[in-house]
Amino acid sequence: MIKLAFLARDFDYGGAQRQLVTLVKALDKKDFDVTVLCFYSGGPLENDLKNSGVKLISLDKGGRWDLFNFYQRLIHHLKLIQPDILHGYLSDPNLLMIFLKPFFPSIRMVWGVRVSNDDLSQYDWLIRLVIQLEWFMSRFADLIILNSYAGRDYHRACGFPDHKMVVIPNGIDTERFKPDSEARAKVRSQWGISEQTVLIGLVGRLHPMKDHPTFLKAAALLSKQQQDVQFVCVGTGLEDYAQELCRLAQEFGIAEKVIWAGARADMPAVYNALDIASSSSSYGEGFANVIGEAMACKVPCVVTDVGDSAWIVENTGIIVSPQNPEALANGWSLLIKQQQYKDAALKSKTRSRIVSEFSCNKLVQNVADVLNQTLLRRDLNK
Repeated sequence: MIKLAFLARDFDYGGAQRQLVTLVKALDKKDFDVTVLCFYSGGPLENDLKNSGVKLISLDKGGRWDLFNFYQRLIHHLKLIQPDILHGYLSDPNLLMIFLKPFFPSIRMVWGVRVSNDDLSQYDWLIRLVIQLEWFMSRFADLIILNSYAGRDYHRACGFPDHKMVVIPNGIDTERFKPDSEARAKVRSQWGISEQTVLIGLVGRLHPMKDHPTFLKAAALLSKQQQDVQFVCVGTGLEDYAQELCRLAQEFGIAEKVIWAGARADMPAVYNALDIASSSSSYGEGFANVIGEAMACKVPCVVTDVGDSAWIVENTGIIVSPQNPEALANGWSLLIKQQQYKDAALKSKTRSRIVSEFSCNKLVQNVADVLNQTLLRRDLNK
């Protein structure tokens, strides 16, 4: 049995966090003894892990500058766990792991990279420094797992060693994310949306990467030609940015047409409530979970060509250029005018692509294979 420890920052409602929870729960516990260590406790996804019986240890990091004591706690727990593999998720854990190598030379250090073309101008100096250090220190990782081909190409250009990188696309839980007419009716009733109204949704944290302004501009354009349409944004973010987005909706004259739903725990029901799902991201996406989850619920998608989004959607939806509200609005309009968003054959094709290409079983098997190969190489080099 392989002792596998994951290192994550938190378990808030983020795509990387949700994907980690999906993977940890699905790994075969006969083959892997799994422990999860996280910087901060109290995230909304924690209970999901605890209820599945996975060992979860909070390192109780006391903020950005709690480094020495936090590091000591991490070393203490790793000495107790004695993992064969330590698998990080995102930049902070990845970088931290490299500084553990002198203390744990036999542990294989595996990085999890979840982004593609990052825009460093959107971050403060410390986060920019961490990302740039990650580029430099990547040579010391034993294995780097990326969730997108776009991410691999971007990080190769940033200096990541090509021979250490492997792409494993995200896995979608198609037993959880599936069509549900009752859930659809319930959520639409909560939001006051009739069946005659076309509901277009954007699921994602309120962050510049997701480019909500382009979504709102496109919503304003579509509303001028399509009266019976509503929009919903699901997710939370910094209060100042959220207020700025609300102000933009007001400025564009669509404040009454946009629902700000905040964070939701019932995401399968939320996707089912939509007629069209959208991603307006302008940079940074690797494998967008929200696209795969919506498609698994038979919801057609209109997405920007960022990260691997176009590959995920393929010929089941519409791909548009980023930061182009006219193109986004035209994509929605095409699905609406031709009634394609209701087409049973298209909806079935949409779900079938996720079931066949991006299942949890594929994710788990691919991860298990590369982790076993990493340990085999270690043992051969002894």
